[in-house]
Amino acid sequence: MGRYVIRRLLQMIPVFFGATLLIFLMVNVMGDPVAGLCGDRQCDPATAARLRADLGLDKPVWQQYLTYMGNVFTGDFGTAFNGQPVIDLMGSAFPVTIRLTIVAILFEIVIGITLGVVTGLRRGHPVDTSVLILTLVVISVPTFVTGLLLQFLLGQKWGVIDPSVSSAAPFSELIVPGLVLASVSLAYVTRLTRTSIAENRRADYVRTATAKGLPRRRVVTRHLLRNSLIPVVTFIGTDIGALMGGAIVTERIFNIQGVGYQLYQGILRQNTQTVVGFVTVLVIIFLLANLLVDLLYAVLDPRIRYA
Repeated sequence: MGRYVIRRLLQMIPVFFGATLLIFLMVNVMGDPVAGLCGDRQCDPATAARLRADLGLDKPVWQQYLTYMGNVFTGDFGTAFNGQPVIDLMGSAFPVTIRLTIVAILFEIVIGITLGVVTGLRRGHPVDTSVLILTLVVISVPTFVTGLLLQFLLGQKWGVIDPSVSSAAPFSELIVPGLVLASVSLAYVTRLTRTSIAENRRADYVRTATAKGLPRRRVVTRHLLRNSLIPVVTFIGTDIGALMGGAIVTERIFNIQGVGYQLYQGILRQNTQTVVGFVTVLVIIFLLANLLVDLLYAVLDPRIRYA
């Protein structure tokens, strides 16, 4: 197991550099950062030239990338559009988005897997049909519609929650935004768990465990569920990075100043250092989440062993 982890960590190095290089190149063609700094009024040529020199934009792109990566390893992610270091923005934004992601993942695990197990064991029953229709509706409705609807009903009409999340963003205020963020993924987890449970119910090891006289609950939890969760864990693991990076809509609706909010501001103001800095950290989170998923395979299925 130890050698496998080391090998995977070494494999992450070229993936990390390749992903950050691709992101850096795409963001650099997004727009002119100097124009974003100047705002609506166009900078005079002398000011624009000085800003380009200060930001290193007068150098070739490959040299800009090498300079940026060298600064990243020293903890310098550049400066945001408001003059604040990007790493300070990360220090305030990532804890908020991490809390929001934790709430969303908990909804996926608790509600999604529970509904998937229930419908998988009762395939063809009315409850199965109802959950399938409900998940299809959730998948079909855009996230911004779900978010605005819940914000209007629960926040403005019924007064159950505050329409906007405070700057502290405690867990208690992130329940509804977390549900909105997890809604589509929750529906996919439900359908994926249902399909996996329904397929493995007919497996030989399940029939053998039942023939031995094991209690139904033990057959489901110890044998059926563990083997059926492998594709679900894969989806949830890859969804962690997607939730953190794709929370722009949810954070905008509920005024959450997290990673999505900062990415939106960086894109809006064409600040490449903010966008590349945040996405670089998201790449690292995505790679570590995938490594964790691979290690969980051996926990769920004893037949899987890593050399």
